[in-house]
Amino acid sequence: MSDRITSDDRAEDVVLSDGQRIAIRWSEAVLVDVVVLNLLVEHVDGIVIDSFTISVGAAILIRLLLQATLGVEHRIAARFRDRSGIGSRIGRVLGAWLVLFLSKFVILEAIDLVFGSEVDLGGVVGVIAISIALVVVERAVLALYRRL
Repeated sequence: MSDRITSDDRAEDVVLSDGQRIAIRWSEAVLVDVVVLNLLVEHVDGIVIDSFTISVGAAILIRLLLQATLGVEHRIAARFRDRSGIGSRIGRVLGAWLVLFLSKFVILEAIDLVFGSEVDLGGVVGVIAISIALVVVERAVLALYRRL
């Protein structure tokens, strides 16, 4: 992504700081997550969020936890990356799978602790479906953005 924004109505360029780029990226991600969550609430019976405001909070919490999960998964993968052999490959795949699988239980528990009965994500299967939907839509939005 270019760090320069030009405007037709102004002659000057605006240079974004790293913090501004991160804020824009997170704002976009959370907005996409809110839309996806609310579409799932509307169309999937097992997923219930009591209000739009709560869905915004849930989207932020889920985004934070998914980012943390990816960070842990990447650290585990990095430990095995420099090693050779089939054991290293198996360790990398099993480590990633274990982190990604167990993270769904962490997400469920965190949502329950923060929001209680106001949010029901439909159990582990619901959280897996939500996570997949969030990642797929995020990638689609990113691909669309890059084509502009």
